[in-house]
Amino acid sequence: MKTLYDVQQLLKQFGIYVYVGKRLWDIEVMALELDHLHDASLIDHATFAHAKLVLTHEHRIEEAREKTK
Repeated sequence: MKTLYDVQQLLKQFGIYVYVGKRLWDIEVMALELDHLHDASLIDHATFAHAKLVLTHEHRIEEAREKTK
């Protein structure tokens, strides 16, 4: 799992589609949904950790992009 798209595909396997309208908010909602899946033991810890790293990385990129605007 290397990209935001990969995380979206993981969530899609559970019928979770996220579109809030702003990419930063989408990433935050995906992180919440990922937490819920992990808490319910629907995904293993390794998958959870990789997905969280991807989301954290993408979130930092988006924050930096917003600061430059």
